[in-house]
Amino acid sequence: MSWASLLLTAWSSRAPSLLLLVMVGRDVGLRVGLEGVQTSMCSRTGSPMEESNLGQDGDIVLGGLFTLHYQPPDLDIDFVKPPHFNPCTGLQIEPLMSMYAMEFALEEINSNPSLLPGVRLSHRILDSCGRHPWALLGAFSLVGGDGSTCNTMPVLRSSRVWLNQTWQRTEAQSVPVIIDGDASRSAMILSRTLGPLFIPMISYLASCPCLSDRQQYPNFFRTIPSDINQAKVMARLAIRFNWTWIGAVLSDNDYGRLAIQVFEEEIRESGVCVAFSEILSRETIEEDAIRVANTIQHSTARVILIFTWYTDVAELFLQLAKINVTDRQFLASEAWSTATDLLHNVALSKVASGVLGVAIRSAGIPGFEKFLRRLHPSDRPSDLFLREFWEKEFGCSLSMTQSKVTALSPLAASIPLCSGRETLEGVKKRFTDTSHLRAAYNAYLAVYVAAHGLHSLLSCPDEGSAPTDNSSTCSSPYNITPKELLEHLNKVNFTTPHGEKFFFEGADIPAVYDLVNWKSTPDGSLGMFTIGRLVGSDLHLNESAIQWSTGSTQVPISVCSKSCPPGTRRANRKGEPVCCFDCIPCTDGEVNNETGSHQCRRCPIEFWSNPGHTACIPRKVDFLSFNETMGIVLTTAAVSGAVVTAAVFIVFLHYRHTPVVRANNSELSFLLLLSLKLCFLCALVFIGRPSVWSCRLQQAAFGISFVLCVSCLQVKTIVVLAAFRSARPGAGGLMKWFGTGQQRGSVCFYTCIQVIICTIWLSLSPPVPYRDLGFQGSKVNLECAMSSVVGFAVVLGYIGFLACLCLLLAFLARKLPDNFNEAKFITFSMLIFCAVWVAFVPAYISSPGKYSVAVEIFAILASSYGLLLCIFAPKCFIILLKPERNTKKHLMGR
Repeated sequence: MSWASLLLTAWSSRAPSLLLLVMVGRDVGLRVGLEGVQTSMCSRTGSPMEESNLGQDGDIVLGGLFTLHYQPPDLDIDFVKPPHFNPCTGLQIEPLMSMYAMEFALEEINSNPSLLPGVRLSHRILDSCGRHPWALLGAFSLVGGDGSTCNTMPVLRSSRVWLNQTWQRTEAQSVPVIIDGDASRSAMILSRTLGPLFIPMISYLASCPCLSDRQQYPNFFRTIPSDINQAKVMARLAIRFNWTWIGAVLSDNDYGRLAIQVFEEEIRESGVCVAFSEILSRETIEEDAIRVANTIQHSTARVILIFTWYTDVAELFLQLAKINVTDRQFLASEAWSTATDLLHNVALSKVASGVLGVAIRSAGIPGFEKFLRRLHPSDRPSDLFLREFWEKEFGCSLSMTQSKVTALSPLAASIPLCSGRETLEGVKKRFTDTSHLRAAYNAYLAVYVAAHGLHSLLSCPDEGSAPTDNSSTCSSPYNITPKELLEHLNKVNFTTPHGEKFFFEGADIPAVYDLVNWKSTPDGSLGMFTIGRLVGSDLHLNESAIQWSTGSTQVPISVCSKSCPPGTRRANRKGEPVCCFDCIPCTDGEVNNETGSHQCRRCPIEFWSNPGHTACIPRKVDFLSFNETMGIVLTTAAVSGAVVTAAVFIVFLHYRHTPVVRANNSELSFLLLLSLKLCFLCALVFIGRPSVWSCRLQQAAFGISFVLCVSCLQVKTIVVLAAFRSARPGAGGLMKWFGTGQQRGSVCFYTCIQVIICTIWLSLSPPVPYRDLGFQGSKVNLECAMSSVVGFAVVLGYIGFLACLCLLLAFLARKLPDNFNEAKFITFSMLIFCAVWVAFVPAYISSPGKYSVAVEIFAILASSYGLLLCIFAPKCFIILLKPERNTKKHLMGR
């Protein structure tokens, strides 16, 4: 007998599918069908399943499996004597309220003439203590309708296990449907085991997404949303509050692993990262809690997502309190978001303050509070659960008449007897608080789901209506086929007595959750407040009502790297999550006016980035103006040159009859001074905003002025050479070819050639104002573009040709005997002139924008000053400072 119990316990906890094969096989003698399943519950095992049961009689019995106790006893197997189970301990209030919500729903249904008329529902409830093997034993007990004892003997033959069982039948009814209050793992085991029997299961707590698979769990239904929905809500909250760096603490089961999987899928495209993912195992909870607490302490994540049972969270919070980690914002799953044991634990209040959680939706059940307050052990002598609650609540012992009651209440001998006047009418405890029912309301809904499925199955077709495949006959409450009931449950669609629409989407119901917040109350304790609700895909959240872990309404920040400000872009760090990045300033000409952007965008061609690289602004037009420093310097130099030239002109005009002025061809000297003045003044045309006429005038004025200047120098040099050559015998007629008329004609001829070149150039392809956008900068260079480089080259080439010719002639005449030979000054001045303009070409080409204009002006001024100083400075020196040398005798002397 004990060996059978041992094998059943071991197999059900490790391999329910193997257990099913053994039990459904022909060697077990299991009878499947309308008669249900007969299982054995052995009194010699001491299992709580047969002792802690609650039942009523009726036409149809609904089964209930609840985890009423959370501390199952250890199983001591020494293979010497039969195993023995001690009673479970740690009565839980929430499952107890859910159990009574099932009873209350049955009372409502039985008193409702429109729902299952003429049929009375009853119930049979067992406590599984949260153990999978006991839940499986209880399910078979409910399905088989067994309440008896049995004798079993295991026999091992040829490596096969044969269970020879002798049945002692009782009159207990089998149940067509089971209301399950166990966790998801237990629900999976039960559904897989009862699936081949088509026994429907309606769970109000199993939320694992895996149970939505109709292929694997065709007989499973639930009145709690799938965990996929709450994981999605968590992801939406993270995205909404810009939490990009989140830690995760998970239970070591499908509840935690599937939740984080869905969470990561939802945040994948939203820039949210999981900083760490730690596991809490129930078997090693103390060691795991210490490890996870240290991880949270050293992590930069300020928001921690926790998907595990509330008892595990209590241990974790205790370790966090020990190391004084009180500044983390916790996101709670529905498994602990409404845990009052945590909420009212003063030692954990600093750690738990500000918890934001997803909770099973709350609802009220009218009349349920009155039902609970009427409960009394004297009216329910067989209700051992109420007896245990009563003794714990009032601290007294009820009369013990049964040995099993004594076993269930080990403290009865040490506490006084109850007076009988104890009542729940005035008790303000969690048990009687029905203002926010969650799990209990789901259990209430599960009973109505079963009732409406039975109502649909037992309903007769209307007289005169055409028969259908599903409603051709009336079913009897004593002849219910589980498979037919399963078909009707799939189609359930009804309105609850409180006006709520209910229907299934496969195995699930539409997602409805409450969002709760743990806030500090005026008395210093923590209270739970509803601050939002999720209905389907609509999230309604009152952000202003949230009190965060910091104690303020300011949303906490949890990021690996602070969001990049406008003007910068994100650059991911190699080998690190995408949430960890550096902020790189946008390059010149690129902008970014968004926070946290991955890239900068280039400004349009006529725009440039502002100093902060947050906006594109029109480029400033840049040209050599009179207002800037360089423009002022060049203007001053040009005007000064023109003034000096004018002064020299006046001096020469005043001393025009002196030998120095007359000896050096005064007419050409005056013309040369005039041309130099034009050269200085033409530099001013290059300064200022370019226009159509200024672009045309500046190059023409420059080219003609310098040709006039060089022509005068060249003619003067030729005259000097002709004068000395004519003094030789036989050369007396040479000077007649270089008289005054010929000199004027030569200057005019040379100048006219340049005029013709400029006229042709300006007529065919003149320089025009141009906005230079090719240079990527904050300014647009406004300049005179050379539409024809050939024209400009010809102008410069002609000037260069005359200058070189003049330099050659002056060089030949530099040593002619004379006290004042002007040729040597012309030679020196032309050397300076040629040097300046040779250096001008590469400098002009390589200078950008207005600087090329400045280079040209500098070349004009430098060459003009060179000519002015080299040619006229010595003469002015003699005229003004050495008048004694300004005589014909001195000039003619050798």
